[in-house]
Amino acid sequence: MDSDIDIARAANPMHIENIANQLGLSRSDLIMHGPNVAKVSWNSLKNKSKNTNGSLILVTSVNPTPFGEGKTVTTIGLNQGLNHQGHNACCVIREPSLGPVFGIKGGAAGGGFSQVLPMEQINLHFTGDLHAITSAHNLCSAILDNCLHRENHLNINTNRIFWPRVVDMNDRSLREITIGLGGASNGLDRTDRFDITAASEVMAILSLASDYSDLRARLGQIIVAENNQGHPVTAEDIEAAGAMALLLREAFLPNLVQTLEGNPAFVHCGPFANIAHGNSSVIADKIALSCSDYVVTEAGFGAEMGAQKALHIKSAASGVVPSCIVLNVTIRSMKLHGGGFSTGGGVRPSKEEIETENIEAVRMGVSSNLRRHVLNLTTTEIPVVVSINKFSSDTSAEINVIKEEAKKFGAMDVVVFEGHNKGGKGAIQLADAVVAACKKHTQNQNPFCPIVEPGTEVEQTILKIATNIYGAQSVDFSSDALRMLKTIKKWGKNKLPVCMAKNQYSFSHDKKILGAPSGFNMPIRELRINAGAGFIVAVCGSMMTMPGLPRRPAASDMDMDENGHLTGVFG
Repeated sequence: MDSDIDIARAANPMHIENIANQLGLSRSDLIMHGPNVAKVSWNSLKNKSKNTNGSLILVTSVNPTPFGEGKTVTTIGLNQGLNHQGHNACCVIREPSLGPVFGIKGGAAGGGFSQVLPMEQINLHFTGDLHAITSAHNLCSAILDNCLHRENHLNINTNRIFWPRVVDMNDRSLREITIGLGGASNGLDRTDRFDITAASEVMAILSLASDYSDLRARLGQIIVAENNQGHPVTAEDIEAAGAMALLLREAFLPNLVQTLEGNPAFVHCGPFANIAHGNSSVIADKIALSCSDYVVTEAGFGAEMGAQKALHIKSAASGVVPSCIVLNVTIRSMKLHGGGFSTGGGVRPSKEEIETENIEAVRMGVSSNLRRHVLNLTTTEIPVVVSINKFSSDTSAEINVIKEEAKKFGAMDVVVFEGHNKGGKGAIQLADAVVAACKKHTQNQNPFCPIVEPGTEVEQTILKIATNIYGAQSVDFSSDALRMLKTIKKWGKNKLPVCMAKNQYSFSHDKKILGAPSGFNMPIRELRINAGAGFIVAVCGSMMTMPGLPRRPAASDMDMDENGHLTGVFG
């Protein structure tokens, strides 16, 4: 089979105006970024996204192997499959970050015959949204340090500054830095840090804001520091929020592209699910739901991370709850969680181990990891369809193990997905199962049952997520976390939702503990207030909000020839 980039280059994409027409949008609704990419204008968003009558389908996954389990491929393929079956459908996915592109993943626009186009442009800079977020965030950092340099008129406690800097690249050397060296003219000498742009509160705000007014208000509510009287200092207080909003004016508008089969797709915002809330934007969902009968979106990494945040953070912001959840699973992930590989979480198993049939390991992985994910999701009263993303080395016996067991845990249906090799035709089973699940959900009218009720105090929210979803028996707060918890209570932020920052490979804080661990203590190293985004971030164990590069980064194999053609990238 050709590589992803070869398949993308062989495609003959339609003009983006033709894609917009499928959604009932015209040329006047678009801001063009070339023949194959456009943003939807603010006037169109304002006028057309009021009636969100479509059904939202959330695609999530089991805890992944380091290869990834094809969740974006499933999201795009399902969109193609729904359209293939005659339904009016589109998908909404996240924008790739340059960190993973040049680090380990190499791209995030799907793969095989379930891709979004133009793949190269989407993976490299795209419409500049992530650069706008980086600039807005760092403008706030610069203004904050300028306040400290020029008499500190807000009386900011220089030991209680919460606002870091960000860059859209994996760079572990920036996790802790010293700034302002070289004398008073260079600013205040202090310790600072960089996060990756995907972890920025500005990214979260852009993803969750419902309109320009909401965006501007949320930016002003960002808490950047504490003053010497113990009160919060906001981006509004340092007069940074207005200029930040200007930088985000176009970035707020969703990006319209197309699938390999010419179906509409929105690609907007890119928070990671292990360190942020892991979901694409509310505003992209709204315009998609107003123009389509079915909208397929994805939540990052495993269901205990991205899907939990989609249901308890994003849905709270948008007011839209999914009508169906698709749980993506692979044979190789079940082998990993069933003890079938010599490697642990976060380490790539050998090709031989992946391709050797191991029915017992698959069965063990299903009875532990898959089982817990299904049980967690079905408690919400949203129907769950298990989608087996089939690879060429998977055997019928291994697939049958998942089919036989998953329904016992409460899944409405279990189907095989072959979208990578067959595009929309390989997603017909999944499309039909999803339509049936959405119809059943509408008929039953079962109310959404959140695992954590809105308004629960932060400490109890963390405990519920850790014990009810992860399988922990207790939570251990560090002294720094307890200190911040007191501040959160003092500032009246104690009933905000919680965004857990945790490794993606395990239900626990330790990536080496696979399957479905239980009885462990979940360490909370740090709490961060994201008042503008409207949640508290709980950093678990050794989780870092600035990733590092692997031993051999994907960037090492990338290049460009004399004609400007990319080589060694994206599969």
